[in-house]
Amino acid sequence: MTITDVDGLLPDPRDLLAGTDWASLEHACGAAAGTPALLAGLLADDVGTQARALRHLNDPVHHQNTIYSATVPAAVYVAKILSDPRTDTIVADRGGRALPLRAALLDWVTSVATEVDSQAEARMGLCLEEHLESVQVRALRPGLFQAVSAFLHASDLAVQEAAVAAAVPLLDAPELVGQRALLTPMVRDVLASSDHRSYRFIAGRGLKSWGKRRVRCLTGKTRTCGRAAAAANRLFDLDFHGEEGDHLFPADVMP
Repeated sequence: MTITDVDGLLPDPRDLLAGTDWASLEHACGAAAGTPALLAGLLADDVGTQARALRHLNDPVHHQNTIYSATVPAAVYVAKILSDPRTDTIVADRGGRALPLRAALLDWVTSVATEVDSQAEARMGLCLEEHLESVQVRALRPGLFQAVSAFLHASDLAVQEAAVAAAVPLLDAPELVGQRALLTPMVRDVLASSDHRSYRFIAGRGLKSWGKRRVRCLTGKTRTCGRAAAAANRLFDLDFHGEEGDHLFPADVMP
């Protein structure tokens, strides 16, 4: 299955697991033949199995934030299962923080997307266009953003913050630059005021790269309520999605 040749539509997750030659792909420990069975565990009924699958995503599929050939179809699979209700379960992320599996998966998307943005390229002093796997992930960004954007107004604050954080590096894609102005208020109101330092860092990094004024980060009792921020930014939801809950791309950002 050619991951990047899907006319902007990500394949069905079951078809992806069955139709990908995982044995020909690699992660940090070598051939990824066992990866599809572990990825399927993300939707298992047992939380322990889900946690084990999440650990496999973080290491070896994305070991030390590296993009491997197996990382590419894994990113597609993660994006496609985000809306599955079985990702509502509570797991521990790689830092030991308890949060919804959906939020942990969004954090994983954030890490993958960050490793292929222009700032990563400058930081590493490399031309990522010469790295096949990075090129493939970059081609996926519009589809990944479509999946992530469905949770920008999630009722669960942990999921909402994770979604906004994932959107920031994805908007490095040339096809999505026009969405930055619409997302900026959410980055300021939801992410920059998060209680989690990593999210505040992503907010500052994103606003700076977009040429936007950074805001003073508020935390604890003084932080902006995520729910109030979501209501205040309903304009973004309507402008980007059309009717509320309709998570489709507008014509000008289709890949």
